[in-house]
Amino acid sequence: MTEPDAPAHGAEYAVVIPTLGRPSLGACLHALAEATGPGPARIVLVDDRPDAAARAALTADVPPSLRARTVVVPGGARGPAAARNLGWRAAGDVPWIVFLDDDVVPGPTWGDDLTLDLAAATARTAGITARIEVPLPAGRRPTDWERNTAGLADARWITADMAYRRDALTAVGGFDERFRRAFREDADLALRTLDAGWTLTTGRRTTTHPVRQAGRWISVRLQAGNADDVLMTRLHGRHWWRRAEASRGRLPLHLAVTGAGVAALGCALLGRHRAAAACAATWLAGTAEFALARILPGPGTRDEVLTMTVTSALVPPAATWHWLRGRLLHRKARPHTPFPSGEPTPAPRPAARERLRS
Repeated sequence: MTEPDAPAHGAEYAVVIPTLGRPSLGACLHALAEATGPGPARIVLVDDRPDAAARAALTADVPPSLRARTVVVPGGARGPAAARNLGWRAAGDVPWIVFLDDDVVPGPTWGDDLTLDLAAATARTAGITARIEVPLPAGRRPTDWERNTAGLADARWITADMAYRRDALTAVGGFDERFRRAFREDADLALRTLDAGWTLTTGRRTTTHPVRQAGRWISVRLQAGNADDVLMTRLHGRHWWRRAEASRGRLPLHLAVTGAGVAALGCALLGRHRAAAACAATWLAGTAEFALARILPGPGTRDEVLTMTVTSALVPPAATWHWLRGRLLHRKARPHTPFPSGEPTPAPRPAARERLRS
């Protein structure tokens, strides 16, 4: 992609990459530059770090062949949904916007395959997702975190690599910026797009999503997504996860286990020892089942078993806390209704931008 070869008619595109300046951004951009096929008309890097002074560091990650087409937009640390909105609105007048995460690696024929994907789109095709591959270690069973990441390969409409028609984004108002984390904002956009009468499809291009390094407590931190699930239910109804082909998760079990633990403590304080023992046994059984469900498919190393044992006791109350927080935070959220035909979309925000020099 050393030159922006002329793409097929109607298949011109821009690439939008929200980033926190992670080292993986360089690998993503270099893979994009080296892929065969027509290149993007523009690349928009949305720097979503709170420290605007660090933006200059992104320039070192951009290959020389892409610099003339790359702009940096400050995101204001408002989350990936807001960052992507800033990015596609700053991308110029192109018919397609391709959203990439900053930790993916486009395949060697990505540009050629994307061109074929876009050329095959019908007039009602709003979006085309890539095929996501997650490489897992050979010679051992994957850890809980590696299995979690591997689930991205089956996720529908994931914005790790998703091309959206600009007209469709305009019609539905882009991403919902109430989703402040990289979770569910893609499913929400997909459902709103489908509700508006567009279609979504899977393309032929392939993108690799490596398993990034994560700390021991990553599974506990990820429970913040339960608040986003509350918002999804408010917007799209109780069965949204079926339409989005998303995993329902273990929230009902987490609520039950947490409730048993709280009841055990309450009964103990009230001196009701038999009831406390029964509730404690229920909590222990639920926690043990959860831990075994995570340990048995894994590598069985001492560190993995210890991590799963400890975090299996912490995940249910963390999930419960974030679910309750979401119910409070999104209590006034109203169900989504499609934009009526001809209704103007929300006015775009002006985006400050900085063009890189070659």
